Amino acid sequence: MVESKAYADAAYAFLLEALAAAREQLARAGHVTGAELLAGIQRLGAERYGPLAALVFRAWGIRSSRDFGSLVYELIERGVLFQQPQDSFEDFMGGETYAEIFEEQYFQGGGPA
Repeated sequence: MVESKAYADAAYAFLLEALAAAREQLARAGHVTGAELLAGIQRLGAERYGPLAALVFRAWGIRSSRDFGSLVYELIERGVLFQQPQDSFEDFMGGETYAEIFEEQYFQGGGPA
């Protein structure tokens, strides 16, 4: 069972937009892996919000990729998204926090990935 957390409606909308953007970037319809979705989230967040993306995400209740995993699995439980046998909640664990990805990389002159 996925942890129950309150996320802003905007977080769900952004997640679905990032999923569509990831599919477009990959030039395919259908399944997107957790890693591919997280890359799409990072790209869209950087494009849309730049170094403020982590702040926007925090306002939605998102602090890390684990939170996006919770959103994904909540949408799976609701029947909005579908899980493949190889998919796992662990696909959304670990890695840098969004503060590290967006704020620190921008301010070190790296810009979006």
